[in-house]
Amino acid sequence: MRRLFIGFSYPWRALHLLIGQPRWWRYIAVPIGLNLLVGVVLYTTLMLAGFHAIDTLVADWPDWIAWVLRGVLVVALFIGLGYLMVRFGVVLGSPFYSRLSELLEEQLRGVTLTAPQATPAQLVRDLGRALLFEVKKLLLMVTVGLLALLLNVLPGIGSVLATMIGIALGVTIACLDFFDPPLERRRLTFRAKLGFIRRYLPASAGFGLICLGLVSIPLLNLLAVPICITAGTLFYCDVATTESATSEHD
Repeated sequence: MRRLFIGFSYPWRALHLLIGQPRWWRYIAVPIGLNLLVGVVLYTTLMLAGFHAIDTLVADWPDWIAWVLRGVLVVALFIGLGYLMVRFGVVLGSPFYSRLSELLEEQLRGVTLTAPQATPAQLVRDLGRALLFEVKKLLLMVTVGLLALLLNVLPGIGSVLATMIGIALGVTIACLDFFDPPLERRRLTFRAKLGFIRRYLPASAGFGLICLGLVSIPLLNLLAVPICITAGTLFYCDVATTESATSEHD
């Protein structure tokens, strides 16, 4: 439980750190502006349509089942919109967030990160890796999401189980998103990134859960993406420093 709560703490540590570093604010301001435009579109269209669809779906169910099902589906709607918000936010703000993550790691670990030369071939390779990463996340979501969808055929308990699986999937995707800048700098494979999350359970689960919650709250998620990116780099630096100290001790 202690490690789980340590995972919860990273966004708050990240916020405190960012407040004390005004020189980094420029790497946050532009993505937030882009996120604001995307958020207005998403929440004025998809949210209203989602609430209407939920009301239509539960209209013929008994009252107590409709109440539970409506709550489950509303949570799923907010998580889904939060996921879309993160997708747009991370992609549109990636150049700024990558630089923010680099500066943070250089400061915390006392190292200078040398980026590969930005040749056309390197840019193509980076773009290919980024697209492949998104495709693999999508495949993971579809595979696990279909399993959760099948559980909904079970009355009552099926929807609860499906929601739990959906939240676990959302936590995993959140970890992949917000741990990615430092992990991608090491050119880790998708499997290795999942291994990083698994290796540092339950702290990584606590981190992913709190980040998933933050990005699922309308308006707050405009600020949550850069905070969670910073938090993911903090997490990586902490475990990398701990491993380095352990290796030197051994």
